[in-house]
Amino acid sequence: MAKTTQPEISIGGVSIAPGESTVVEIPVAPMYTNDDLSISVQVIRGKRPGPTLFISAAIHGDEINGVEIIRRLLRQKVLKNMRGTILAIPIVNVYGFVNHTRYLPDGRDLNRSFPGSAKGSLTGRVAHTFHKEIVLKSTHGIDLHTGSRHRSNFPQIRADLDNPDSLAMTEAFGVPLALDAKLRDGSLRGSAQEAGIPVILYEAGEALRFEELYIRAGLKGIINVMRSIGMLKQSTRRKASAPPVISYQTSWLRAPESGVLRTLVPLGAKVTAGQVIAMVADPLGTSETPMTAPNDGIVIGRTNLPLVYEGDATFHIALYEKNVTAVEKEVEQFQEELQPVDDSLSPADASNAPII
Repeated sequence: MAKTTQPEISIGGVSIAPGESTVVEIPVAPMYTNDDLSISVQVIRGKRPGPTLFISAAIHGDEINGVEIIRRLLRQKVLKNMRGTILAIPIVNVYGFVNHTRYLPDGRDLNRSFPGSAKGSLTGRVAHTFHKEIVLKSTHGIDLHTGSRHRSNFPQIRADLDNPDSLAMTEAFGVPLALDAKLRDGSLRGSAQEAGIPVILYEAGEALRFEELYIRAGLKGIINVMRSIGMLKQSTRRKASAPPVISYQTSWLRAPESGVLRTLVPLGAKVTAGQVIAMVADPLGTSETPMTAPNDGIVIGRTNLPLVYEGDATFHIALYEKNVTAVEKEVEQFQEELQPVDDSLSPADASNAPII
């Protein structure tokens, strides 16, 4: 019987055959200094047919945790035996990445500009290029994000969980918390799903930071998804992760007044309705106002900046139908399993050393 083979794939005008690996540079509009820019895509093709998974990071140019996740993924030996194709794009928004900013030079949000237009604004053109060259040539996608500047997110998956394929990927990823996040107009997830391609979004950490725990969780999660969709063999030694606890509702707690914020609970903490989780004081210490949790839940996001104006969003709290204490235990177990240890590495392995 003849072996089933997969056809060549073309990315940015470059054809890549099964079993090949190459970096493709997809041109985007040059800088006004006439310096050329391109989106780099690492294409890795297995010899055997299978899904085509795109993994993208830095759609918001200052959200860089995913850049390191993808770098580590590409060094994994297990990829030599995979089925299908990986399209790895560590830096989608090259303009923002170079300038340490979230947006593109025209001030637009790339993740609100899909599927874009070949004749639109700069952001619309980048979105169009990415949608045409990457999204439409994939069967699945994982988009890597962080919180914004001075704001951290606890590792979580955001996906449209009414979509069975997105739900299956979410359950496979292996982080303890997930949000049923409906699709937004102009988002990468929305335009991909309209094309029949399930995409999940991994949120973890803070902009312009590498955070080891969250990098490890992201790398492990991607490999888990690859196993679940048939790109990699299931591991007989791997302990199956508990399915994530899903939140269908979240709330933001805002500063009641301007002042100096003293935070009393960490990311991932269980909070109960009425619990004091922060204090806002004036710099002279003559007044102090407590901030209390509006509901029982888990802190999935918080500001890291200790200076706030009245009305600033300070804590993002996810509400869960499941017993919150049980959720807290799953969060603690997740942190313990992925906590960096004192790894002894030779200089040759230094690129895989934990980031402190």
